[in-house]
Amino acid sequence: MLHCPFMLTIAPSPTRTSTLEERARAALRNVPALPLPGHGATLERWRALAAWGGQDLALAKVLEAHHDALAILAELGASGPGGASLLAVWAAEGPESTVRIVNGRAGPRLVGRKPWCSGARFVDAALLTAASGDARQLVLVRMDRPGVHCVSGDWNAVGMEAIESGAVEFDAVPCRVIGAPGDYLARPGFWHGGAGIAACWHGAAVAIAQRMADPGRVARDPHLAAALGRCDMALGSAAALLRELAAMIDASPQHGFEREVVRVRSVVERACQQVLDLAGRSLGPAPLCRDGEHARRCADLAVFVRQSHADRDWAALGRQVAPIEASQRWPL
Repeated sequence: MLHCPFMLTIAPSPTRTSTLEERARAALRNVPALPLPGHGATLERWRALAAWGGQDLALAKVLEAHHDALAILAELGASGPGGASLLAVWAAEGPESTVRIVNGRAGPRLVGRKPWCSGARFVDAALLTAASGDARQLVLVRMDRPGVHCVSGDWNAVGMEAIESGAVEFDAVPCRVIGAPGDYLARPGFWHGGAGIAACWHGAAVAIAQRMADPGRVARDPHLAAALGRCDMALGSAAALLRELAAMIDASPQHGFEREVVRVRSVVERACQQVLDLAGRSLGPAPLCRDGEHARRCADLAVFVRQSHADRDWAALGRQVAPIEASQRWPL
């Protein structure tokens, strides 16, 4: 097994009375870099993300995005903004995303609105996808530029309340093009990064399940014992798939492993849903009403796992599985 220095150096984050920005910047001072996916220590990267997920999911979301941005820049051979910049990645598409690149004498500029911009009020810079003709182009934009406006009033979340993820409007904001059109989605690391998010979910689910593992109560309560056993099956299976996928990525980093990533995200998502249900059923309302950390973690996880595409991911997985030769679908 690879040595994991990150698990030894991740210190407890500052108190919850600190702002999310303060907690994120303190965490980055403590662990400024993680192994890049596909460079021989992908599992150690995911273990670090899981550890942050077990501490604080809002913090984990900020840190995962920052380290994903660094991995994207490295994979596309581009430089970052420099210094101790805190980065974000905003790639949500659909009708709400109207941001586009306008080219002029002064260089490329961003115009329009981008939804789902986590941490926009405090990150230093962001990688985001914008329309460039009929293609999607990745760009780097600094958030201290004139013309950047964070929209207020459209973030009313209870779970993940701490990380406002509203829209940002851009009015002729200078940006730097990263890679060629379509590179963001075409690179293998797009899928590798998606599995990293599942590691954050898994870390939070483990922390919730730990609340159930009181030896004395488990010995006295067969219902709690059964619930903990089901958590063990779900989380153990999810962890095994994450470990297997990490090894596959390190062995063949040029492959995206789309099917395996969608599968592991879906399995981890289902494990999280099971843990949330089983913790509530077996522990009752007291921890959700009297233990603020536990209640916050449950609410945050219920929202964060919705970053999956739910049944659409399952359908995509089925379409990939069907054409595979029968003997190769699920070999032991």
